[in-house]
Amino acid sequence: MTSIEHLKQAEQKAENLFQEAVKRNIIRAGQTEKEINEAIFKLARELYGIEKYWHKRIVRAGRNTLHPYEENPENLVVQEDDIVFLDFGPIIEEWEADYGRTYVLGNDEIKKKLAADSEKLWYIAQKYLTDNPSMTGSQLYEYCAELAADHGWEYGGPIAGHLIGHFPHEQLEKELKTNYIHPENHVPMNALDQSGNQRHWIIEIHIVDKKKEIGAFFEQVAV
Repeated sequence: MTSIEHLKQAEQKAENLFQEAVKRNIIRAGQTEKEINEAIFKLARELYGIEKYWHKRIVRAGRNTLHPYEENPENLVVQEDDIVFLDFGPIIEEWEADYGRTYVLGNDEIKKKLAADSEKLWYIAQKYLTDNPSMTGSQLYEYCAELAADHGWEYGGPIAGHLIGHFPHEQLEKELKTNYIHPENHVPMNALDQSGNQRHWIIEIHIVDKKKEIGAFFEQVAV
């Protein structure tokens, strides 16, 4: 099995985990972000024996959906008409997944559009990368930011993705921006790693409406 097949297999389990969390009504009003986080962690252990994560598990609701990954906002209670996103990075048979989705509780049309656009923009960005594989990380970040603006949103984070691979992949904490889809990454996206192997990328879309204090997030491996 190739590396990308391993990554997609790990991602499929992450997708199944999120779908099961929805079925079991884990993402609901009245729960704190931390309670939802812990419930999904227990579910992952129940379904797949997953106990290791390569980055902190994130559940964000309401105004906390404005915050990018590196921030640690207060623990909010999910409201009846809320928007919530999840960002989990489980390690599955020593392969990393990184999976992000947004959920809207209630019928707020702006929140629904924001969530839908996070997915829509992801696929547009993926096609742009597929059509221009030698673009730099900086160019792809700029493109994602422009996509957000074109759809009436702001881009919410300092990156638009990062490397993914066999655990542990190239260290991401406190290192060069060349492992990120970042404004300072001027290396082609299709450049090989230090061992001459193909690198695989997560694209993440984080779009926000700062006036309404809401954001949406969508991420998965780009293939």
